[in-house]
Amino acid sequence: MSLHDSMVADFTAEINNTDSIQGLYNVKVRYLGKKGLISELNKRLGEISPEKRPEAGAEIQKVRLLFEELYGRKEAELKTAERNTTLFSEKLDITMPGVSAPSGSLNPVYKIYDEIISIFGAMGYDVATGPEAELEYYNFEALNMPKWHPARDMQDTFYLSENVVMRTHTSPVQIRTMLKQKPPVRIIAPGKVYRSDYDMTHSPMFHQVEGLLVDKNVSMADLKGTLAHFVRQMFGSDIPVRFRASYFPFTEPSMEVDMGCVMCGGGGCRVCKGAGWLEIAGSGMVAPEVLKAVHVNVHKYSGFAFGMGIERIAMIKYGIDDLRLFFENNLKFICQF
Repeated sequence: MSLHDSMVADFTAEINNTDSIQGLYNVKVRYLGKKGLISELNKRLGEISPEKRPEAGAEIQKVRLLFEELYGRKEAELKTAERNTTLFSEKLDITMPGVSAPSGSLNPVYKIYDEIISIFGAMGYDVATGPEAELEYYNFEALNMPKWHPARDMQDTFYLSENVVMRTHTSPVQIRTMLKQKPPVRIIAPGKVYRSDYDMTHSPMFHQVEGLLVDKNVSMADLKGTLAHFVRQMFGSDIPVRFRASYFPFTEPSMEVDMGCVMCGGGGCRVCKGAGWLEIAGSGMVAPEVLKAVHVNVHKYSGFAFGMGIERIAMIKYGIDDLRLFFENNLKFICQF
């Protein structure tokens, strides 16, 4: 047996007996690597006489081609086997029931948010929106709050610059709407508002909804009927509602709106501080100065406005005693709703 025949027999056996891609690669290095056995044969061609060199070179090339053929065949076989093993181990039984991922729920603030929109939408109110970073003019001055008004104190308001604030209520949306739309106007403006305050019942960011109706012959009776209907739709048809005189710079006359305490049924408890009533909203007839600021004829049109905190409504409806729970993203809390 010649050297070449012996080498062919050796690498044939090694290739056939290899059962892994890495093992097969090691055989390739052993024979075709820089210092491999076949590569060494090529290097020794110079030692052969010129007359026999072509024949020897052709013989070495035959050995190389045979190795590459056997190697390629075995490599394809091992890769197929490896792929089949992977596919078998990763097979999926699509008849098996799926695994349910834990999921949260809609935040109670946004459940109330949607419910408010639905209740007022049924009464013909459109939803209006505006910027959260607001010009001082729209947030204060157009709402009858001049420079000296205490609501403009830095301790209550986040100022971004001398004339730009994070809106402290959504009432600026009313001003922007009336500047673009002539009466009749019937809107609610839900959204985020910002004030420099933080404790169990206050947050630096919270949600409010403002309402506005401007038309001919709008009276206090319309306002009282609208808010009484809202309270009973939100909390139940048997909830009593009362109105107390108050003061807001952008309404005249102004009223606080109270509802019977849903915790104690009006008997007095810790939530209502023994009064039997819970404050739910502020409201009033739109002040003539506000209508004049948006070029509405006060001799022809009148209107009412109201505002309420969405978190407060959620706290009352769901019996939640800490405002901060709404913003902590605790799934145990959220999933209750």
